[in-house]
Amino acid sequence: MFDYYKPSLVKLALNLWPPFWGAGIKILFISDDFRYVRLQLKLRWWNKNANRTQYGGSIFSLTDPVYSLMLMGILGKRYFVWDKQAHIEFIRPGDGDLFAEFVISQACIAEIIAATAEGRKYLPEFRVSVTKANNEVVAQVTRILYVRKKPQYRSQELEPSADIEIKSAN
Repeated sequence: MFDYYKPSLVKLALNLWPPFWGAGIKILFISDDFRYVRLQLKLRWWNKNANRTQYGGSIFSLTDPVYSLMLMGILGKRYFVWDKQAHIEFIRPGDGDLFAEFVISQACIAEIIAATAEGRKYLPEFRVSVTKANNEVVAQVTRILYVRKKPQYRSQELEPSADIEIKSAN
C-alpha cells in the first residue's frame, strides 16, 4: 500500500511548498503509515487579520490537502483521491499558534476500500479541529473527499454498472 509516497518526502515537500510556507504552516509529524499527521500554523505578522489574530484563510489552508494526501499514501497509485467539498466553522479567534491533528482509522480505510471495490466512487467525510496550544478549539473543519479506483484497476465485469450508477447519481 505504501509504494507510492514516502512520509518523509511528503513532509519535506509540503514544508517547502509556497502556499504552506507563506501561510506559516508547518508539518510537524507524519506517521510512517500516513494515518496520523500533525500540523502547526504559526502566528506571524503576515498572516494576521485586522484584529491581529490568525487570518481565516490561513486556518482553512491548514486543513486543505492533508486528508487527500494521507489517503493517497494509504491507498497508493490505484486510486483517485481529491478534495470535493469543505466547510469551516470559526469558533473563537486564533490569537496564537494553532495546531491540527489528522487521523484516519483502520475502520475508515476498510470502509473506503469496500465501498470502492467494484469501481464506484465514494465520498468519505472527515472532521478536524483546529486548536490553540492549550487544546482550546478555534475552528472545526469538515472535508468531503472523492475516492475511486482508477479505470485500469477496476473490475472489467463490473465497470458498466458502476458507470451507470454514477451517471444517474449526478
